[in-house]
Formats: sequence, C-alpha cells, structure tokens
Amino acid sequence: MSARVERSGRPARFEETVIPGLEVSLWEQILAPGNLTRALRRVEANRGAPGVDGMTTGELRPWLREHWQQVREALDAGTYRPLPVRRVVIPKPGGGQRWLGVPTVLDRPIQQAIAQVLVPIFDPNFSGSSFGFRPGKSAHQAVRVARRCVEDGLRWVVDVDLERFFDRVQFDVLMARVARKVRDRKILKLIRAYLEAGVMVDGVVQATVEGTPQGSPLSPILSNIMLDDLDRELWRRGHRFVRFADDIRVFVRSRRAAQRVLDSVTTVVEQRLKLKVNMEKSSVRHAGQATLLGFGFFFTRFGVRIRVDPKAVKRLKDRIRVLTSRRWSVSMPCRIGTLNEYTTGWMAYFRLADTAGVFKSLDEWFRRRMRQIRWKEWKKPATKRRNLRQLGIPDRKAREWAMSGKGYWRIACSPVLARALPNAYWDDLGLKGIYPTWHRLRTTA
Repeated sequence: MSARVERSGRPARFEETVIPGLEVSLWEQILAPGNLTRALRRVEANRGAPGVDGMTTGELRPWLREHWQQVREALDAGTYRPLPVRRVVIPKPGGGQRWLGVPTVLDRPIQQAIAQVLVPIFDPNFSGSSFGFRPGKSAHQAVRVARRCVEDGLRWVVDVDLERFFDRVQFDVLMARVARKVRDRKILKLIRAYLEAGVMVDGVVQATVEGTPQGSPLSPILSNIMLDDLDRELWRRGHRFVRFADDIRVFVRSRRAAQRVLDSVTTVVEQRLKLKVNMEKSSVRHAGQATLLGFGFFFTRFGVRIRVDPKAVKRLKDRIRVLTSRRWSVSMPCRIGTLNEYTTGWMAYFRLADTAGVFKSLDEWFRRRMRQIRWKEWKKPATKRRNLRQLGIPDRKAREWAMSGKGYWRIACSPVLARALPNAYWDDLGLKGIYPTWHRLRTTA
C-alpha cells in the first residue's frame, strides 16, 4: 500500500505510533547509553568513599572502558552479582547511630540508572504531601506546608518515628509494591539482588534478610515506594500531613484526636507495612514544641512564624567551636575558608527561619570566637601592643591590655579588642558573618 501524499506532492508525515513488539523495554531504557552516561556523571559528581573493592570514582570510567562489555553481558544474562556494601556507622545528631551502606563504585551507576527509570514511573502518583528525595520537592516546601497546617488551626502534631526504617524494610513487602508497576522480571531480580547483596563488617560479609541500604542511589525511590501506602491511607482518612522520607508529621485540632491518629497510624505501619513504630520517640505535641527537619514554630500577633530548632543551633555552635579551636594550628585564610564553607551551607538551609535575633546573637558569639583566635596568635605582649597600636588603640590602652592576665575568652569580649577588630576588619579578610549571610540569603531568595 502506497504512502499517503499531500497535495504539494511531498509524502505526508506519519503520526508517531508505537508498533506492538517494538516498544523499548524498561530494561533497555535502564541500560541505554544516554541513561547510563547520566548516571555515571551523577556518581562522579557525588564522589563518595570506595566500597568493599577499594575502587574510587576517579578510577571508574577507565575501568568501564575495558570491562563494561562483560558487565553488560552479565546483566543481560541475569548472572550479575552485586558486591556487598561496606557498612559505615555515623552518629545521629540526636544521639544513637545510623548505619550507612557504601556500594562499590561499579554498582552505584547501575543503581542510579535503575532509579532514573523508576522515578518517572512511580513519582507522578506519589502524594503531594511527600517531599523527601523527589524531583521538584524540598525540605523548605515541607516546612512551609507544615506552617500552613498550623496557621489553619491544626495545632497538635503527631510525630511518628519509624524505628530503623531503612534497616527493617521486608524484601517481600517492598518488592510486591515495586512489582505493581514494574513487570520486567530482570529488573525485579536485579533490584532484589541489590537488597540481598549483604554487608561487610570488619572484613566479614553478613547476609541481609531485610532493609534497604541507606546511602545507596536506589534507597530514596524504594523508601518512597514503600511508604506510599501510608500516605494514601492518611489521605483517605482526610488527614493533613507532611512526610519527608521516614520523617512523618500529622496535624490535627486536639490532643485527643492526635492520640487516636498515633494509635491508628501505628496499626497501619506495623500490620500492613510490617515495619516498627518507635513508641518512645513518637509523640503528640503542641505545634509550639514540635519540630520538623531542624525547624520549629512560634506564634506572634502577625501569625505563625518559623524558628530554628535549638538542637540545630547547638550543633552549629559545636562545629564552630571545633573550627575555631585555638589548638587547630592553621593560617587565618585557611580557617576562614573552612568556616565560610560550613556557615554558608548552614545558613542556606536555615534562611527559612524568621528569628533575626537568634542569628544576631550567633553572629556576635561567632566573631568573639574569631577575636579570641587572633589574640592568641599575637602571643607575646610586645606583639599585642604593637598590633593594637596599628589598629588604632592609644598606646596607654594598648600597653595595659597587652600586659593583661585575663583569659582569651574574656579579652575577646573587651571594648578594646572589639574596637581593634571590628566587623569591618573581618569583612576585609573575607569572613562571612552569620547574620549578614542570613539577611542576604533572605533578601535574594
């Protein structure tokens, strides 16, 4: 049959159709060169420590040029076996420990390639109240939605703490949910192989019978797939809630209603999802005492405002104390560069807070820490006197303070040192203050 021809004499453009039997399978989408290249670049950008085989991200690309064909053949044949992840234990900010799994650098781009194909399949149907590890979603959005709930009168907050969520996910329960939309058995087999790859602890491989390694490229999408049933149940019951990965907050109008919600959510989590709710850490709190992702809320005559969780402030000060330790012998430019990197990242996240007074107080404390370092660097009284005079302090005062036996911290708060080392002095050295950074980020956001 001849092709349809337009009146101009040129062949008409055929409409794009998918011919049965020629669709690009999910497996081919995962292993498509473009998808793999994007995954490899993502892994290289993230860097990260080596896995159990010791290979670094810098060594991965040359290795793949020589061995990718064999890896691809093993993947297609279903004989590829992921190596165990290397277990890393890190302390939690609130106490306790978190177990991270570090896959080999070969397994990371393969997992990333799988995730890049799974996200467009599952993510569009996830709840709008889920914000963790999703394209176009952020922690700031979650906090703003939570504030809106409180503004609407839902001032009791149910904090549901899932006990070691990433370590307790049952494979059969998780894979059943993945299989709802993924029919390709090779993909399901490969995902399960990653779940069952085991962990290496102190040089010994331990089998895994549950859990999804926190820190792997697949973990975020798998966690959202697992908890989507909980989101749907909360939505079906008409609840207002916010979820960021395994951080869950439900907002209701009364303490009694909040307690009922906690009991019902616990039943859904433990019976349907086969997970465990940590009842010691789960709680029912008034919105003024509740926290979410490092933020809290307070009430003014202008409405509900966002504050920084005091625990987050304490962690900031603890880190700055380390970076401004007088025992850390580095040059001032090096110290300022390290401090700027840390405080700018911290302020970029916490710029959402409305507590200008907190940031001003932190800024004063921070600069006092810097003056203390400078005073110690000058060491000898003669050096202190000379530098004070060069910085505009009268000779009598310079001599008096240079000979002072007061401690570094006390002198750092003195009017003389504040005058000799004002904010402008640190600005000239490139130090980024906490309050100015917060103000700049707030006005440019």
